Amino acid sequence: MELTVNPVDRLQGRFCVPGDKSISHRAAMLGAIANGPTTIHGFLRAGDCLSTLQCLRALGVTIEETPDGIVVHGSGPRLRAPAAPLDAGNSGTTMRLLAGILAGQPFVADLTGDASLRSRPMDRIIEPLARMGAQVHALGGERFPPLRIAGGKLRGITYTLPVASAQVKSAVLLAGLYAEGDTTVVEHVVTRDHTERMLEGFGCRIQRVGSRITVTPSTLSSRNVTVPGDISSAAFLLAAAAARQGSSITVDDVGINPTRTGFLDVLASMGAGSEIGGRADRSGEPIGTVTVRGLRLQGTRIGGSAASSVIDEIPVLAVIAAVADGETVITDAAELRVKESDRIKTLAVGLRVLGADVTERPDGMVIRGGRLRGGRVEAGGDHRIAMAFAVAGLLAQGPVTVSGAETIDVSFPGFVETLQAVAGSPAVAALGKRSA
Repeated sequence: MELTVNPVDRLQGRFCVPGDKSISHRAAMLGAIANGPTTIHGFLRAGDCLSTLQCLRALGVTIEETPDGIVVHGSGPRLRAPAAPLDAGNSGTTMRLLAGILAGQPFVADLTGDASLRSRPMDRIIEPLARMGAQVHALGGERFPPLRIAGGKLRGITYTLPVASAQVKSAVLLAGLYAEGDTTVVEHVVTRDHTERMLEGFGCRIQRVGSRITVTPSTLSSRNVTVPGDISSAAFLLAAAAARQGSSITVDDVGINPTRTGFLDVLASMGAGSEIGGRADRSGEPIGTVTVRGLRLQGTRIGGSAASSVIDEIPVLAVIAAVADGETVITDAAELRVKESDRIKTLAVGLRVLGADVTERPDGMVIRGGRLRGGRVEAGGDHRIAMAFAVAGLLAQGPVTVSGAETIDVSFPGFVETLQAVAGSPAVAALGKRSA
C-alpha cells in the first residue's frame, strides 16, 4: 500500500488509540498459563498481537473472540506440545517472551518468524535461559532464529541485563515462574515494567527493590484485564501536533505508565506544550488524557536512559527534529539497528530523500533542523518508520508518499482513518492493498 500525506497548517482533534501492544501481548500470555478464564477488554487486534494468539492456540490454549476483546481459557502453567513450528510473524515480543514460557515446558518447540524477525539476534535471551537450565539452539546460526527450545527443570538465577531490554527482562521473569528458587533480574536502566505489574495482578509474588526485580515460582490465577490505549501509537500524532504551531491534539484513555512517558519529556525539552489530566488506574496501569499543543520547536539531545525510554518513539522524534530550529543529537540508541529494520539507517536515508540534513552515527544520528520537501520514501517493512514518514508528510513543503505502508497495521490498525480525522481527509490518501 502507498500512503500519500500532504502538508497541513495545523492539526486539531480528540481521539482514542487502539490498545497497548506491549500490554496486550503480556495479558494473553499470562492468561494462557493461569488457572481459569481471563477476559481481556481492548485487546489489540493487530498483526503482532494476533501472532501471539496464533502461537498460544497452537500450544493448546482456547481463545474466544468477544466484541471488545478476547477470553483466554487458561488451564495452568503446563501447555501442550505444538504439532508444528510456532510462527511469531514479525513480532520480537512474541518470540522473546514466549521463549521464557517455553523454557519451563516439558517438551521441545521451535519458534520461527518472518524474514525480518529471523534476522534479529536472539542471543540476549539464549544466554540467560541456558543458564537457568533450558536448551535453546539458534537454528538460523549462532544468534538468529528459528529457535529450538527444549524446556525442562529450571533453576533460579540472578541475571544482570547487559543492555536495557524489557523483552529480555520479561523472558527471564516468565521462565522464573517455572524455576526452583527465586529468579532476580538486575537492570541498571529502568525499562517498561508492564510484566512486573501484570504478574502481580495475576497473583505472582514479585519484589522490586531498587534495580532488582525478584520473582518467586508461582501459579497464576485468572483475572479481568482492560488494556489502555497505546501511548507509543498516540506519539505519532502528538508529535505532529507539537511541530505545527497552533495545533492541539488530545488523546483519551491512554496509558501513562511512567516508564513510557519519556516521549512527553522530550517534547517538553523541544519546547512543546503538553498536559496530562483525568488520571486513573486500569488493571494496575495508570491511564489519563494527554494533550499536546504545537509551539516553535528547538533541537534537543536524546541519550543515556532517556534514549532507552523513547526507543519506539525515536523515529517520529527524528522527523520533527528535522523541522525544528537548531540541532538534535541522538546517542545511545544502537538498539534501533536490530528492530524491524535498521531504524537508524532507514530513517537517515528517508530523511535525506526529503531534504533533511542528517549525519548517521553507530548509535544514533545528528539532525540539523530546517525544512522538509516532499518525496517518496520506503517504510522498509517497519510500522514505526512508515508512521514517522507519514507525519513527515504533514510537516513537509510538499506531499510525501510512503511505500509499504501496509506494515502500519502491525501496531496501529485505523492509523490512516485517525490521520484523516485530525488532518482533514483531503490531506491523506491510501492506494493499494492493505494487510489483512
